[in-house]
Amino acid sequence: MNKRLEWLFRQNTRSNHGFNRESLSSGNHGKKLVYNNKENIGGSECKMRSRQLPRCGILSLVFLTVFIGWGDVGKVLASPIGPISRFTQVAVPILGVTLTKDRRAVGIVTTVLIHFWERDDHNGLQIEFDEKPGRFSPLAQQSVKQAITRASQAAHLQTDSWSVELTFPYDGLTVYGKSLSAMVGLSVIALAKGDPILQGRAITGTITKEGHIGKVGGVPLKIYAAYANHFQRVLVPEEQDLADGEWRTPFLMQVSPVGTIDKAYYGLTGHRLYTH
Repeated sequence: MNKRLEWLFRQNTRSNHGFNRESLSSGNHGKKLVYNNKENIGGSECKMRSRQLPRCGILSLVFLTVFIGWGDVGKVLASPIGPISRFTQVAVPILGVTLTKDRRAVGIVTTVLIHFWERDDHNGLQIEFDEKPGRFSPLAQQSVKQAITRASQAAHLQTDSWSVELTFPYDGLTVYGKSLSAMVGLSVIALAKGDPILQGRAITGTITKEGHIGKVGGVPLKIYAAYANHFQRVLVPEEQDLADGEWRTPFLMQVSPVGTIDKAYYGLTGHRLYTH
């Protein structure tokens, strides 16, 4: 990550805390996987290798909602790929599931940094996943790439001059699974269109090849985590995972089932994905 970007992020995360050695997931929580000889929740998981996680009740995380450096700063940054015509970046919330020390699944909120720039050339969409501080698993990378491609097609946007760099800013963690992909994909479109994500909103789900928001597991746990972090509205797939069972929406919180990319984008930004 560019040193200037690292500095910008550090200024907004001075009070951020570390993690313990538990697993974190932004995807399904019904299945169990074995990875590095440890049993973990299935879906988008992360390994926590260093420092101690602050706890209030069973588990808590510091959530970042600050937009970092919106605007055209391409002229002051050097690009390793080619000349930049426009550069923006944003920190977006990711809703997930983690395990406590007694192996209970609970919801959690983390952050992914998205750096977006438009190049002067038209050599194709370029997506890079940083390997530090944290990493993205091959499945997470594939689902994010698909989400960006499918969302841009639905928005009728040309992507051949786009470069996207993704950072998971948690040392020693790897994010697995697919349920972060809708949030990341729609946030990239928002950066390209100049539509900021409304504060206090997030989505969990995938983007299917048919242009729908695909189902994921652990939705109730993610909603409770979002509520604890003062979200006003969470978008979820219309098709629910049967393993989630019955659950109630927290008081004064809006949970909105969405079926299409356009409805999801409108719920996140207040703008239409595509206007004729």
